[in-house]
Amino acid sequence: MNKIKILSVSLAKERGRKYSADEIELSENGVVGDVHRGSGNRQVSIIDVSHIESFRKLTEARKTEAGEFAENIRVSGIGNATIIPFDKFKIGEAELEVTQIGKPFHAEFSELGHYVMPRVGIFCRVSKKGILKAGDVMQYIPKTYKALIITLSDRASRGEYEDRSGPVIKEILKDFFHKKKLPHKIKSEIIPDDGNKLKKLISDAAKEKYDVIITTGGTGIGKRDITVETVQPMLDKEIPGIMEHIRYKYGSIKPNALLSRGVAGTIDESLVYTLPGSVKAVNEYMNEILKTLYHLFFMLHGVDVH
Repeated sequence: MNKIKILSVSLAKERGRKYSADEIELSENGVVGDVHRGSGNRQVSIIDVSHIESFRKLTEARKTEAGEFAENIRVSGIGNATIIPFDKFKIGEAELEVTQIGKPFHAEFSELGHYVMPRVGIFCRVSKKGILKAGDVMQYIPKTYKALIITLSDRASRGEYEDRSGPVIKEILKDFFHKKKLPHKIKSEIIPDDGNKLKKLISDAAKEKYDVIITTGGTGIGKRDITVETVQPMLDKEIPGIMEHIRYKYGSIKPNALLSRGVAGTIDESLVYTLPGSVKAVNEYMNEILKTLYHLFFMLHGVDVH
């Protein structure tokens, strides 16, 4: 992406258009003195001048003033680039995290800005405080989703047979991220049924802010099945409904599916799932997990998408 330059900064104490300011101060809750300051998703709004120019050409509108599109920050350099939630913009010491692209359109609004901002406006929350002014340069930091897949198998780790479940999970995740148009990196590991090795891999991944960690194998009742005993105490919060639903759905058809003890939950900013080791079970579990995975990313980061 080309260099992003701030053309103007604006704020307003009441809803509607905003008004040009020499500078704006970003606090933990948004722009100091602005009506949208608070704990919501849309603390700070950004619009690229190219969208304003396109609107003017289509409508033969007059030249607009800073803030007239209800934007806090008017920039040049973003253009039609694809921006997604959790991308970041760094401006000196300040940092903004994207939470939403566009917003619900309310037909009763007749102000100029309301016809553009709902479609192409970039809404952010403040992740680091600072002062912004016209002429400042914004650094774009794209979000890349990171996933770790861990296969637990004594024999596969010794090379006695090929791991089949791990690659299946990887392909399913790749397809999910591609369909959502989300940049991603997926890492795979094969380890023996060793609690210490598993704990270290998961702890390191959580510290490195992996978005999702999925294990396969070791969820049964055998003496070497240590996945659940290792992972469950590490979870900050459990999400029992997912695994309960999967066991009920598939166990009602084939009772052996009820015997998996898999758990799901969170560790810091990572979602963690423990799956059985069979390819069939992996496909069944992933089919259900993906139904809520994207929504859980937002929930985990405190972004209300209702």
